[in-house]
Amino acid sequence: MKIDIDADIRKAKTIPSKFYHSLKIYKKLKTLFARSWQFIGDANLLENNNVHPGILLDGMVDEPYLLTKDKGKIRCLSNVCTHRGNILCSESCESKTLVCGYHGRQFEIDGSMKFMPEFENVTNFPNKEDNLPVIEMEAWKNLIFITNEKKCNLSELIAPMAKRLDWLPVGEFQYKPELSRTYKVNANWALYCDNYLEGFHIPFVHKGLNKELEYENYSTQGIDNTVLQIGIGKDGENAFDIPHDHEDYGKNIAAYYFFLFPNMMFNFYPWGLSINVVKPKSPEYTEIDYFSYVWKEELMDKGAGADLDKVELEDEDIVESVQKGVKSNFYDRGRYSPKREIGVHYFHSLLQKYYK
Repeated sequence: MKIDIDADIRKAKTIPSKFYHSLKIYKKLKTLFARSWQFIGDANLLENNNVHPGILLDGMVDEPYLLTKDKGKIRCLSNVCTHRGNILCSESCESKTLVCGYHGRQFEIDGSMKFMPEFENVTNFPNKEDNLPVIEMEAWKNLIFITNEKKCNLSELIAPMAKRLDWLPVGEFQYKPELSRTYKVNANWALYCDNYLEGFHIPFVHKGLNKELEYENYSTQGIDNTVLQIGIGKDGENAFDIPHDHEDYGKNIAAYYFFLFPNMMFNFYPWGLSINVVKPKSPEYTEIDYFSYVWKEELMDKGAGADLDKVELEDEDIVESVQKGVKSNFYDRGRYSPKREIGVHYFHSLLQKYYK
């Protein structure tokens, strides 16, 4: 399918509607996601154990991984035994050796093959292929990202976010599992992203949020595979205390919304950070892993960052309605508002660039 997004937003049409419901198109997305960086949590995943398993984008990439920590060094390894492909570890634990429950193959915490029973007469064994493969992992502050197929350094993807917010002590933010959850949305993953990438719908869908933001001053820009949206608060008391030498000093910024292509959302508020990882499950079903990191707990019920659960449910309702509409025989492609849908146009342009 040719996406064909005109670089001039005034002339451009949105992506074809079948992108949002075609199984054939959906299956081709695996390559795009396998090459993307994905947020999986923070260093505290290994605070009480030195082994932590997970699945990279289960439902799309489906890559079993294993975080391990040895002498303070964190690694990401394949969680698949190199003998017959069994999953090595199913839950977090404290262990000096990784042991396969199928035939007893053992690995050091760094992934190197340690011992294998009944292999005395095998030639050229063990060799490097018997070690657990390393999965690319990088961190920003204490936040961990991994990729199945590295095409760029993490620093290239997060550069706009890291530069803009270098003054925020993100490493001090505390993960709150009781505030984190998974949302289930009966809509295509890209529709959820489309909705996130514009403030156009705020006055119509989010009445409460609209009372906190200066809609006319809401801004959006696309920067190096990132979309930045800035929400200006009506009340300066519920805004960031921005350093004097920063480009945003003097603005009542109530929220920084960063979208990292293709599916991650980092939402910074005066109280801290919420992260949405959009996980495609099928052409018309998506799950959103929502992580909360708190900086100033006393600010959580104030400003644009308050009552995020209500905002999320409002977003889900509207994208599920759109999912039904885009399947209509009478709808294919729409047009963009040059003022309000810059982020959607940029996202669609990136899909055109990377979807093959």
